[in-house]
Amino acid sequence: MERPKITKGLDSSTFRSFYYLKEELIEFCKEHNLPLNGSKIDITNRIAKYLDNGEIVSSYTAKPKEKIEEYTLDTIIEENYRFSEKKRAFYEENIGKSFTFNVQFQRWIKQNVGKTYGDSIEAYKEIVKQKKKIKPEIDKQFEYNTYIRDFFLDNDGLSLNDAIKCWKYKKSLPGSHKYEKEDLIAIK
Repeated sequence: MERPKITKGLDSSTFRSFYYLKEELIEFCKEHNLPLNGSKIDITNRIAKYLDNGEIVSSYTAKPKEKIEEYTLDTIIEENYRFSEKKRAFYEENIGKSFTFNVQFQRWIKQNVGKTYGDSIEAYKEIVKQKKKIKPEIDKQFEYNTYIRDFFLDNDGLSLNDAIKCWKYKKSLPGSHKYEKEDLIAIK
């Protein structure tokens, strides 16, 4: 079965069985006045609900205003922590421009409410050190990244071009978008 274009008449199970770029999902949302906010998974779920019964679901919740004026090493990590540009500036000032809100650090923050921002800096440095030793888990919404990593784990010596050809073949098929040895048919 060829990958169908997302249309109002498409059933949600067929829609979910194919891979779509976030840009394609957003385009459909714009055409049908669906909210555009959220992750790719949020948008996919919103479209599936719309395809099922025409219901428009908004996942928007107002972000609480930042209560802390200035962050210091002794500032306590607050409940309902939200990442912000102000916090990014604090971390870049104390860690350097290489700082990123990576997934492991985000998890650490959410699990350590009540500790200090100084503690979070030490945790970040440890996470970066550990990241160099082991391959980090890739979240499920990053299917392309997962596919490419798994392709290279199984195919030493093949090129990124080969991996991309196999990915394009795989994403055109319904069902799982995980790498399988059979995908090599795309480069033979």
